[in-house]
Amino acid sequence: MAGDARQGGACGAGGLAVFRRTVIDHYQKHGRDLPWRRTRDPYRVLVSEVMLQQTQVNRVLRKYDHFLFAFPDAPSLARAGVAEILSLWQGLGYNRRALALRGAAQIIVSRHGGAVPPSPAALQDLPGIGAATAAAVCVFAFDQPLAFVETNIRSAFIHFFFQECDSVADAEILPLVALTLDRENPREWYYALMDYGAWVKKAYDNPGRRSRHFAIQAPFAGSRRQARAAILRLLLARAPAALTAGDVQREAFVAGRDPAEIDGILEELAGEGFLLRVEKGYRVA
Repeated sequence: MAGDARQGGACGAGGLAVFRRTVIDHYQKHGRDLPWRRTRDPYRVLVSEVMLQQTQVNRVLRKYDHFLFAFPDAPSLARAGVAEILSLWQGLGYNRRALALRGAAQIIVSRHGGAVPPSPAALQDLPGIGAATAAAVCVFAFDQPLAFVETNIRSAFIHFFFQECDSVADAEILPLVALTLDRENPREWYYALMDYGAWVKKAYDNPGRRSRHFAIQAPFAGSRRQARAAILRLLLARAPAALTAGDVQREAFVAGRDPAEIDGILEELAGEGFLLRVEKGYRVA
């Protein structure tokens, strides 16, 4: 098997023990104190995990407490309007996550009595929740010793066990995650593992680049994503007023873009639930 050839002796019992000691030693000296680590409330854990999807920790730190002050539980988030949610989400990017999180809250209220379910399968039935996020919520909120892979975990294992390898698959990493997992205290172990992986990414030019699943994101400047974000910011600033496509073209810092593209983005945002089509154009839903 390719995994056997890659991992070699480093994956024996001795190598696994050295890895665990390395991770724990780093955590004892450099562990991060993050607000979502101070809670076991499943809703607060869920909010943090969705915010952290593809987003740097320092950006989430600026938004997490404010978001929870406005929406302290699933029922309050489920009732919230799109403009209210998006205004608090600005700066985190990937606005679809905000609507998905509200959709998840609505399902939590309607199907689970307002309590975040402790089942990975039930969590994956919620919008915006994949296997890794579901497992993370179960670990950090319910102390379930589940194995999962995310970006920092991936970098930690690739750096330690796959130093000479390219195109490392998560399927090769996941068994090692399971073998090293602290089943008595999975929360603390994952905190240590993620902090070690975050350090490794900075110290060793991000070993995660050698993951089979690594993809270089297209530049934001000048992209369709940038135009979407600018249009949404404009309509949020003008809410509840409606703007025409011409208004948007003039005011959303998208001058020079094809008007047909602006029309397409407005329709796209309306189809995704961000905007409403009204007689005079579009407004935030």
